[in-house]
Amino acid sequence: MNKQHIIHRVIEGSIAEEMEIVPGDELISINGQEIEDIFDYQFLTEDSFLTVIIRKCNGEEWELEIDKDEDEDLGIEFENGLMDEYRSCRNKCVFCFIDQMPPGMRESLYFKDDDSRLSFLQGNYVTLTNMSDKDIDRIIRYRLSPINISFQAMNPALRCRMLNNRFAGEALKKADRLFEAGIEMNGQIVLCKGLNDGKELDFSIRELSKYIPHLKSVSVVPVGLTKYREGLFPLEGFDREDARKVLFLIHSWQDKLFSKFGTHFVHAGDEFYIMADMEIPPAESYDGYLQYENGVGMIRSFLDEFEECLVDLREHPEDYPPQDTVRELSLCGGLLMSEYIRECLNKLSGLFPGIRVHYYPVKNRFFGERITVSGLLTGQDIVRELKGKELGEVLFLPENLLRADTDILLDDMSIGDISEALGVPVRIIRTDGEDFIRKIVMTY
Repeated sequence: MNKQHIIHRVIEGSIAEEMEIVPGDELISINGQEIEDIFDYQFLTEDSFLTVIIRKCNGEEWELEIDKDEDEDLGIEFENGLMDEYRSCRNKCVFCFIDQMPPGMRESLYFKDDDSRLSFLQGNYVTLTNMSDKDIDRIIRYRLSPINISFQAMNPALRCRMLNNRFAGEALKKADRLFEAGIEMNGQIVLCKGLNDGKELDFSIRELSKYIPHLKSVSVVPVGLTKYREGLFPLEGFDREDARKVLFLIHSWQDKLFSKFGTHFVHAGDEFYIMADMEIPPAESYDGYLQYENGVGMIRSFLDEFEECLVDLREHPEDYPPQDTVRELSLCGGLLMSEYIRECLNKLSGLFPGIRVHYYPVKNRFFGERITVSGLLTGQDIVRELKGKELGEVLFLPENLLRADTDILLDDMSIGDISEALGVPVRIIRTDGEDFIRKIVMTY
């Protein structure tokens, strides 16, 4: 049975609008080829001349000849962004965060995806175990990149154990094919104490470095452990000395690889530096922040942006409110960055003594206090922590609390719900240092 690709939206001013394609129409083929999924669609629409078959809502089929610039988008969005069913994960990873979630949350949060197409579209990491030879063939043929891969371990037997999948070790050979074809990759290792750390981490980095230059970066991030682990594989968190050992190993590899290849290649998640009570590395050690969305270099990027904006503020005070501005506001976030946020606020208070900021780091009681990132805070924890506190004229929340393109948090509380519960307007602040300064000192 052929798949239906129903058009959900037509972008204003696009080629599709010009050709009188409308929502509800169905895409049948491009250049005589049926479309399996977004891979096919994106590859075929790169051509400068297209013959597109559209089935209208009344059943008529239109053959449209389109002459366009190469890579120019048609301006069509589909009901399903993948143009196919999402592929669920076949693994039972010992570190899986979804297995550590409480019952009663929205259904979509329990779906485990392991779909390579989401790696290209959304930056998701995939284990390769859910990919067929046909998938690899299409990635190579279409030159799709980068693909983000969850390696976890390069010891095949250990990888099988960690992913609870007897094919997980064999799946690493798919990375060999991608490397040989010159496909750009990024890697991730979720580090679990006593499993893939120590000598195993050293071995994994050594093996992964053989994929340079096509493997651009590898992040090493600590496993996230919630309080809902009853009946799951016994895992424990890293302590200060553990974190220091991890960083010593990573830094030693960075030195070797930078001298040989000009790239630091392997990067530790920000949490390891905080656990170890060690200074965050300078920006140049992050190789352009290739792993930023994975929690690698976020703190350094924030601090540098903050300092740059602070310099601009001092050099161009006319672009900012007067230093005698009087304002009272509040700000909250996870515990991870609390020390750095306080330092930044102290610097700002020296320039704007009349701006009073109540800063409240929020403990994550929903998932457990070992979870310290802002992105996993819930509305109910924020309300519980801030109820009855001094909040001033407005409360700022970091944007990474929210589901993409919504005002909803993980527990389905909205910004409006939080505002109503606390009796104060709520605004969003981006997770960059410049927006941090501007939202605090400028008119909101």
